[in-house]
Amino acid sequence: MKYLVIVSTLFVIGSLIGWIIELFFRRFVSQKKWVNPGFLLGPYLPIYGFGVLVLYAVSNIPLGITNEIWDMVIRILIIGIGMTVVEFIAGLIFIKGLKVKLWDYSKRKGNIMGIICPSFSLIWLIVGSLYYFLLNPLLVRGITWISENLIYTYFIGMVMGAMVVDFAYSLHLATKLKEYKEIADLRFEDFKKELRNRIKQLRKSKEG
Repeated sequence: MKYLVIVSTLFVIGSLIGWIIELFFRRFVSQKKWVNPGFLLGPYLPIYGFGVLVLYAVSNIPLGITNEIWDMVIRILIIGIGMTVVEFIAGLIFIKGLKVKLWDYSKRKGNIMGIICPSFSLIWLIVGSLYYFLLNPLLVRGITWISENLIYTYFIGMVMGAMVVDFAYSLHLATKLKEYKEIADLRFEDFKKELRNRIKQLRKSKEG
């Protein structure tokens, strides 16, 4: 039970914070406007939830390395690789399953299928280093406290439930859209426009 609470809490925290980061990144850096950065309707990005699980696990699981410096270096390298793998798997699932690009690195050097690239792997490495040195000790204490005060897990349970319902609904819409119109490697923003148009059409047909 304790480990389930820890995993769920980490996933929810990562998903919520990741959504906030992407929201402001798209507003002030990439797209210069407010857009929902997620595939889901709600304010959460599950890919960041999985990323935080990787960060937490690699930062705290014993590696059996006696040299403290090498232990630190190996952990940071594993974090960079692990975050890149999470990004690649998530991107591949959507490209192969729904023909949708959640992001596109195709114009960056050394990219693989436009999903991952060396420059963003370096960014994940830097982010992982900052997490390891600055945030992990605080997060460990916070997670330990929550796991010992289970009343606060009701909030985690509600968010997880909302995410599951949201995911099922969004996946249903995406599947319907895929049946309605053949799309190949559709950009994420265009995909969401298609979803909105399809929803409007469905509503009009019901009203009619």
